Amino acid sequence: MTIYTKTGDGGETSLFGAGRVPKSDARVAAYGDVDELNSAIGSAIACEPQDFESELLLSIQGDLMAVGSQLATPDPEKVAKTLAKAEIGDGRVRELEAAIDAADSELEALQSFLLPGGTLKAALLHQARTVCRRAERNVVALAGEGKVPEIIIVYLNRLSDVLFTLARLANHRAGRAETLW
Repeated sequence: MTIYTKTGDGGETSLFGAGRVPKSDARVAAYGDVDELNSAIGSAIACEPQDFESELLLSIQGDLMAVGSQLATPDPEKVAKTLAKAEIGDGRVRELEAAIDAADSELEALQSFLLPGGTLKAALLHQARTVCRRAERNVVALAGEGKVPEIIIVYLNRLSDVLFTLARLANHRAGRAETLW
C-alpha cells in the first residue's frame, strides 16, 4: 500500500463517517492544529533530557490522537463504536491538573510575565503551548458552528497550562534562570 492516494489532489479531504470537505474547512483546520501540537510535543520529547516528563508527554500525545479523531468526526453517532477509544474525560483533565500541581511544587511562585525560552527543551515546550492555544481558538470557533464535545475545549485549555508549567520546570531543573518581562 502506498502513502499517497491522490484523493486530496483537488483540495478536498475525507472526514470520518461524513464524506468530503474542502481542506480549508474549519474542522480540518482544528484537527490540523491538534496534529501540529502533537508534533511539537514530539519535538520536546526528543530533546534532552529525554526522560524529563516523557511519560506524561507521551500520554498527552495519545490524548491528542483521540482529540483529533473526535474533531475529524462531525457525526459521532455514526461511528460511535470506532470512536469509543477516543474518549477524553474529566478524569484526564484532573490528571493534567495534578501534573501542574506537582510541577508547581518545585517552582517559585510566578510574579511576572515570562519571555519564552531558556533551554531548548523549555523553548520547545513553550512553542507547543502556543500551538495549543491556537488549536484551542480554532476548536472554540468550530464549536460555534457545530458539535464539538465541551471536554475537548477544557482539555486543550488545561494542556496549555501543563506545557507552560513544564517549560518552567525544564528551565528550573537545568538551573536556567527564567527571563522576566
